[in-house]
Amino acid sequence: GVLLVNLGTPDATDYWSMRRYLKEFLSDRRVIEVPRAIWWPILNLIILTTRPGRKGRDYDTIWNRERDEGPLKTITRSQAEQLSTRLGEAGDRLVVDWAMRYGNPSIASRLEALLARGCERILVVPLYPQYAAATTATVADAAFDALKTMRRQPALRIAPPWHDDPVYVSALASSLQAETARLDWEPEVILASFHGIPKRYFEAGDPYWCHCAKTMRLLREATGLDESRLRMTFQSRFGREEWLTPYTDETVAALARSGVKRPMVITPGFTADCLETLEEIGHENAGIFRANGGDEFHVVPCLNDGALGLDVIETVVRRELGGWI
Repeated sequence: GVLLVNLGTPDATDYWSMRRYLKEFLSDRRVIEVPRAIWWPILNLIILTTRPGRKGRDYDTIWNRERDEGPLKTITRSQAEQLSTRLGEAGDRLVVDWAMRYGNPSIASRLEALLARGCERILVVPLYPQYAAATTATVADAAFDALKTMRRQPALRIAPPWHDDPVYVSALASSLQAETARLDWEPEVILASFHGIPKRYFEAGDPYWCHCAKTMRLLREATGLDESRLRMTFQSRFGREEWLTPYTDETVAALARSGVKRPMVITPGFTADCLETLEEIGHENAGIFRANGGDEFHVVPCLNDGALGLDVIETVVRRELGGWI
């Protein structure tokens, strides 16, 4: 079995669906490393009272109305289906499935489904190119929590991150070049915006910043762009403490104020477009840029379920299935 796992999405955009999703996500101790006695009243009495409505409206702007689901779920399903086709030479000996770390379908439910189909060896693939405890590690936590409940456990592998894989870097470079060619203007600056983490997580030993920095170094080498043209920033900070810098929103505003009229943004840490890329970058940050005097603002789609994105996932999966098929 191969189980692709992405972060998650609410079941709907209404208040209670958003509240359930946010409660599961923000109750994860790897995501919020604040003592329970402090965090519980903040989460339950403040955040889960005010945030579901606001985030629900944000999700509503990107919702896949045809399937009545978030785009992350749509794309992850397609990635799994296409990967299954690509691995077709294994026949019925290999089953590809997908899950969400938060929300549905859950990791536990899909592991049970793979077991029911006779899978005795399962590769879990967290769809995060760069490792972070709040993403990759929490997928492993959920997988092994599920195994704790099983009398007959499958053999389990967790795929490692692929931040420096040549196929991944080449796919990002090709995506950048293709998007630039589509424009009728030349981007003055390209921002590579990664999801942020609190700075203290990095100082405690999380390798995330190092993985992002290595991806950037390799991407600059692949594209021939220097640090002034291809810059690394971090988005989606939450709360008042310092997160990894420079912040994407502040950088976007500063670029506009400095006279830059036409930037482009790529989001290398996301394997599929979601709220953070479509709404936060495509709507919120585009608005910040134009409010500060900017003109054109282009967002490069994630690799998603296109050929380049599937090339990366297939490369990782085939490598990590070594010895099994």
